[in-house]
Amino acid sequence: MKESLVLKNRLKEARAERGLSQTQLAEMVGVSRNTISSIETGQFSPTAKLALVICIALDKKFEDLFYF
Repeated sequence: MKESLVLKNRLKEARAERGLSQTQLAEMVGVSRNTISSIETGQFSPTAKLALVICIALDKKFEDLFYF
């Protein structure tokens, strides 16, 4: 897969802006802390549903958090 097609994110920065820990965000969206960590480090791409739930939890638009 081309590097330009890898989904990247600004999740860590957005989470920090809200003063949330990985555990707190994970509880808000119904996943494990490890899932949040894996998304932040780019090891895991969230499903569309999870990405949207994260956006809602952080009060961000999809394009503010995720990009190619």
